[in-house]
Amino acid sequence: MSTRKPSANLEKNSRVKAVFDDIRRVRKSAFINNMWHYIAFDEDLLERTWADVKRVMSEPSEIEPMTKELIYLAVSIANSCTYCVHSHTAAARSKGMSDKQYAELIKIVSLAARTNHIANGLQIPVDDVFDADKN
Repeated sequence: MSTRKPSANLEKNSRVKAVFDDIRRVRKSAFINNMWHYIAFDEDLLERTWADVKRVMSEPSEIEPMTKELIYLAVSIANSCTYCVHSHTAAARSKGMSDKQYAELIKIVSLAARTNHIANGLQIPVDDVFDADKN
């Protein structure tokens, strides 16, 4: 259950409409997902969040789009963000993620979580060869 409801007629606000129109343009889809509807109560939050998402996730970079979605999905799993897990699983699938790749991602995330907990629980010191300041 949400902590607040999205406002009605959000696109009557010109700032919200501009962001929603840009989301539609960039994603080449008329669909505006709930994330944007729910944060649109604050135009600054909406504009800044979309600007960051667009820059990092949509603009060409050294990391391929599906890989970006897999990273986002892994972090969303680690952070227990149900909404983001669903959203970025769908996005990764739309960018070509197969069922085998999804299964491998889940194996990697679960392995990383387990070994992270072991390392944190034991407070294992970082090897000097991994410390950039010492090399």
